[in-house]
Formats: sequence, C-alpha cells, structure tokens
Amino acid sequence: MTGATLTERYISATIRSLKPDAQADVRAELEASIADAVEARLEQGEGPADAERAVLTELGDPGILAAGYADRPLHLIGPRYYLTWWRLLKVLLLTVPVCVLGAVALGQTISGAAVGEIISSSILAAGAVVIHLCFWTTLVFVVLERAGTDTGETWNVDKLPEPMENSGGRSELIAALVFLGIAAGALLWDRFRGFVVVEGEALPILDPRLWPWGISALFVLIALEAVFAVVVFRKGRWSTALAVANTLLALAFLAWALTLLLRGELVNPDFLSHIAAVGGEGFATGDAKAAGEGGTFRILAVLLGFGIAAGVVWDIVDGWIKAVRARRASSVGGTSRGIGWMP
Repeated sequence: MTGATLTERYISATIRSLKPDAQADVRAELEASIADAVEARLEQGEGPADAERAVLTELGDPGILAAGYADRPLHLIGPRYYLTWWRLLKVLLLTVPVCVLGAVALGQTISGAAVGEIISSSILAAGAVVIHLCFWTTLVFVVLERAGTDTGETWNVDKLPEPMENSGGRSELIAALVFLGIAAGALLWDRFRGFVVVEGEALPILDPRLWPWGISALFVLIALEAVFAVVVFRKGRWSTALAVANTLLALAFLAWALTLLLRGELVNPDFLSHIAAVGGEGFATGDAKAAGEGGTFRILAVLLGFGIAAGVVWDIVDGWIKAVRARRASSVGGTSRGIGWMP
C-alpha cells in the first residue's frame, strides 16, 4: 500500500498543473511507464518498495516532468530571447541613467541647490532609473518568452561586424591636429580681430584679462594634445597608458575652464553687457523671471559648464573604449594565430 501511495502522490503532483484535457492521458502514460520500470527492477531481485522508490527518484521532480509535458519553459529568459534582451538592456543602461543623472544635476544646479543635494539627488534618480530599466525590460521579455512571441530579430551573415580598424591612424591624427589648429586660431582671432565687432572695435568673447597667463596655459594644453595625437599615431593603437594620459589632459582642461567659469573670469564682462544692451527690455524681463535661479546669465553659465563637462567626459570615455578595443583586438589576433585551421 505504501508503494501505491507514493506512485499516486507522484502522478498527482505531476498532472495537477496540466490542462484538464491532458491529465487523463498523462496519468495513463505515467502509470504504465512506472509499472514497467518497477517490474523490470523486481525481475532483477529488488524489493517492491525499493524498486518503486528508485523508479520515482529517477523520474525526478514532478514539476520539471510536468513542464516537459506542457512544453512550458522553466527559465525567465531562454536562449531564443536572451541575446536580444541583453543587447537592449546594455544600450539602455549605458544611455538612459547617464542622461537622467545629468538632467537632474543640471536642474538642481540651476535652482541653486547645495552640492550635497545635487550629488545625492542625481545618484538617487539614476539608481531608480537603473532599477526600473532592469525590471521592466526583463518583465517584457519574460512575457514574450511565455507567449512565444517572435521579436522579429533574425541573424544572418550580413550582420557580422567589420574588423575593427586601427584607432591610431593617419586620418585621426590629421583630424585632431586640424581641430587643435582651429581652436588655437579661434583664440587668437577672438583676441585680436574679434568674432563680435561693436562700432568698429573688436569685442572679445573671452575675458581679455586671461592674457597672457590664462590663455598661455590653454595654449600649453593645446600643444600637449597635439603631441599626444602624434604619440598615438606613432604607437599605432591605443593602450592603457595612453588612455590615462588622455584622461589627465581632459581633466586639466576641465579644471582650467570650470575654475575660470566659477570665478567669473572666463567670459568678457563687456561682452555680457553688450548682450544685455542688445536684448533690451525683453532680455531684462526674462532675466527678472529667472532671478530666483540667479538670473539668465547664471543659467547660461551653468549650461556652458555642463556642456564643457559633458564633452570632457565623452573624450575620456572614448579614450578608454579605444584602449579596451585595442587590447581585445590584440588578444583575438594572438588567439586566431594559434588555431590550427586559421590561415
């Protein structure tokens, strides 16, 4: 009686999650297969209780067996959807939280919040976004997995990525040197010819008091960037040391720009006065409406600072991405040479 009770308990546990119209067939199939397996063990000399227990143990967890009968997945996201889910989640996590963090920090800065509040609010908002992205993206793919819906993404050989080109090529060197040359020329033009001319006289955008020492420091950074571009070209590829050097140069420029901006010594006060005068009554009205945040010029200064910081961060991230890609390309090249069938 005990053996029959174990068998009945096992069969009941297996079929209870199946559709009603399939339970009778599965019950009959299990009863027959268990009986045959027990009989085979009895013929080998095992006792009835031991034979039945061994057979049920070999069949395994009834939940897993039931999932097999129902063709029901026992995973959140299977191989059919996993790569699509992971690729989408990586793109979202690399973009959305960063944008939210920057937007919250910008808003808090414009409103005049304390530094601690800016940092905490930005981090909390970005963290909440990360949690929501992971949860809701995963939930969508879990539903797709259960429903068996086709995502429409199919792989073919046309999707094979192109081999990564050398990131320290001649075109990159030329582009960097041209950009640096234009930057240096713009500084000289602003000082001596002026992008803005008022009553026949040049009105520099940058504060003339930066000359000679403040601007000289910037020219030194431009020269170092040019040397760095040449070094990258001579090396032929990025490395960790070059990424570190690029980071230091970028942070040095950021420190130069933000220090002067926070001290009010970056933009020419006469140029700001000219803008206010040209703006007339409409500008004054807008500035009054923005007085709670420090005025229009303060808001523009915050936007300028965030724009400079965003450019510097991107330059740093881009350098490290190139260094990682170069290291991976080097390791892949070494591995491929060790494969027998590779040419």
